[in-house]
Amino acid sequence: MSVLTRDEAQTRASLLDVHHYAIDLDLTRGDETFDSRTVIRFTVRAETADTDTFVEVKPAELRTVTLDGHPLDPAALDENRLALKNLTPGEHELRVDAAMRYSRTGEGMHRFTDPADGETYVYTQLFLDDVQRVFAAFDQPDLKAVFDLTVTAPEGWTVLANGITEHTGDGHWKAATTPRISTYLVAVAAGPWHSVRTEHRGLPFGIHCRRSLAPHLDADADELLEVTRGCFDRYHEKFTEPYPFDSYDQAFVPEFNAGAMENPGLVTFRDEFVFRSAVTDTQRQTRAMVIAHEMAHMWFGDLVTLKWWDDIWLNESFAEYMGYQTTAEATRFTDTWTDFGVTRKPWGYDADQRPSTHPVAPENVEDTASALLNFDGISYAKGASALRQLVTWLGEKDFLAGINIHFERHRFANATLGDFIDSLAAATDRDVHAWADAWLRTTGVDTLTPRITGDNGDRALTVDHTGSRPHRIAVGLYDRDLTDEGRLTLRSRLDVDVPQSEPRPIGKRPALAVLNDSDLTYAKIRFDTESFQALRTGLAGLPDPLTRAVVWNALRDAVRDGDLAPTDFLDIARTHLPHERDLALVDGVLTFAGTQVADRYVTPEQRPAALATLTDLCRDLIRRTEDGDHPGLRLIAVRHRIATAAHPDTIAAWLADGTVPGGPELDPELRWRILTRLAVLGATDEAAIAAELAADPSATGQEGAARCRAALPDPEAKTRAWEAMFATDDLSNYLFTATAQGFWQPEQADLVRDYVPRYYAEAVAVAARRGPAIADAAGRWAFPAHAVDTDTLRLGRQCLDDAEPIPALRRKLTDQLDDLARALRVREAAAH
Repeated sequence: MSVLTRDEAQTRASLLDVHHYAIDLDLTRGDETFDSRTVIRFTVRAETADTDTFVEVKPAELRTVTLDGHPLDPAALDENRLALKNLTPGEHELRVDAAMRYSRTGEGMHRFTDPADGETYVYTQLFLDDVQRVFAAFDQPDLKAVFDLTVTAPEGWTVLANGITEHTGDGHWKAATTPRISTYLVAVAAGPWHSVRTEHRGLPFGIHCRRSLAPHLDADADELLEVTRGCFDRYHEKFTEPYPFDSYDQAFVPEFNAGAMENPGLVTFRDEFVFRSAVTDTQRQTRAMVIAHEMAHMWFGDLVTLKWWDDIWLNESFAEYMGYQTTAEATRFTDTWTDFGVTRKPWGYDADQRPSTHPVAPENVEDTASALLNFDGISYAKGASALRQLVTWLGEKDFLAGINIHFERHRFANATLGDFIDSLAAATDRDVHAWADAWLRTTGVDTLTPRITGDNGDRALTVDHTGSRPHRIAVGLYDRDLTDEGRLTLRSRLDVDVPQSEPRPIGKRPALAVLNDSDLTYAKIRFDTESFQALRTGLAGLPDPLTRAVVWNALRDAVRDGDLAPTDFLDIARTHLPHERDLALVDGVLTFAGTQVADRYVTPEQRPAALATLTDLCRDLIRRTEDGDHPGLRLIAVRHRIATAAHPDTIAAWLADGTVPGGPELDPELRWRILTRLAVLGATDEAAIAAELAADPSATGQEGAARCRAALPDPEAKTRAWEAMFATDDLSNYLFTATAQGFWQPEQADLVRDYVPRYYAEAVAVAARRGPAIADAAGRWAFPAHAVDTDTLRLGRQCLDDAEPIPALRRKLTDQLDDLARALRVREAAAH
């Protein structure tokens, strides 16, 4: 498929004004294809010299094409482009009739049959350039148009779309005409949905899921709608522009590649957010944040849309910042920034230290394939952190004033970074352009380190700064609690601008100085020697969970940089995590300790001791929660106790009994977790997996069984799993991922050793055949991350040099190999 370049998009935008699409889809044509008929009305500008252009479409069969009533040759389709030559100035009408393929990889029109009840569902995911898999289009974000959609669906189905839909009889549905939106934002979801509908502020609201999930959606409907209403009302307090569409539907759809997608009027979410097993309050908070994030896009992304994909951050950074901030303001989840600090910011920090890093606002995104790679921790987490720092520096009042100027200036149109900065500058006297150059056009992570000088009670603080960005931070000064040696009490919190003009007097020496104490900037922080010693004994005693998040992130960074031994990190976690009550912190630290420290950073010889440490830690947390007062903390501890089990006896007994002693009872999610770990340890078999699948024949059960089967320490099981991933193209995106997650296990390094050199060539081949979604899964989940050795690194680098993987896989391999090289450096530093 030919990718669209920036130059091509600019040329086409200078030639065309696109007015209207009439799209008719017939979803009754069988399991493999659907019919797509499109009428596009557009104008060619008179002043343009070159009037040749093209329309994109990627059909199974292109039946007919007519331009202004004259037939064009369907055989002239070149990959995904149909040339339109010698266009005359003025109005034109293009008609395209095609059969289109359903997707099994979450791209275009995805089709899914629910194994629980046999019902089928389809939905679109047209981002970033997958609209051409569903209908013909001038597929670029700055050629906005009005859309009319009609759909023919099987009897008993409901069709959802960007606007209110009406069933006109005999399976025919018509959606309300949209305002001007970009092609990638068109959305359809069809099937026998279970729906909960209501109204708010005169608008229809709905939440939808597959029928097999109906009891679970109904159980959470009040919470979902309460969060939706609260965020909706809060955005109307923040933004002067009212919600710009005619309804607000949220559909939880199967096998979705992203967390959610901001289609105007019809937001689609991965349906794991319809919780069918026990979850923690942090998971509920994450779901609420995603709802708030996608709703923010209705204004920033949908009402005002980027002009080209170099401004992805204008969509995602803004929505990420607003998602966390508005969830904290408008819902019961008031501690969202702690979760952001411990789960999202590390994503940004890690991405920003790899060779694939890029500015938050890159200047040269040459084509759509390159753009797709930038949906990463930089565009989301770093960008949101930059906006949080901007609000700290600018003030929220001026920030929101600038945002509202931006909405007013570019309503239902497109805008660039320059437009956004100009809007902010109109609301303040500060030099926003210089701030943007320093923060949005640069790469890498600054480092801040405290230096305390002076004698006795006449001390001064200097923040040493490695990097180029200005920072406005809070510095927390903590003293030991005289009544409790394990506690640290806040003496004062200072506002400091970095670089400093002069040292800051602080009086007597504190036991601990924490830079970026409120986590308002984006930078790695370090500790002076005395502060680090205070942390070793007092970390759990810090009063604010957000401060503790900053500290844990600093320790995490120190491990990754080779400045703190992985075993020392585990010792600190073992000492302090049993006393932690913030769920996001416990889960975040345990996840890093398990998947990075125990699985990659310690040597194979050290791994049993690392797992034993984590098992003891989880056992302490389970004991601490026996009173039943902290079910979320107990659930986290049980999950990680399963993951770190080096011996099967305890968790096998839990599975046999159907419960953890003292609770919780094992729901499907916990049962599959245990069975997967038992498979890794060689303590279960195919018969037990099949029996569990018979008890839970859901889509999640199918994924659990695939994961377990791939994890069995049996040569034949490994061969079957490998062939399913790489020799055939039958696995859906989710089943591919589940199989990959089970395949590689540190405990089975010898068994799978011969697959490591096979991986690179076969990943390149499957990515080329199946496209970006499978390429992403193959690079992320099927990579042999456990094989931390120089041979794996050498083979990977050779693949990048010689094999020409498609861009999506190249980016994933580049990141994985950099992480592997980092793990080797961490091991080497710890050895010395």
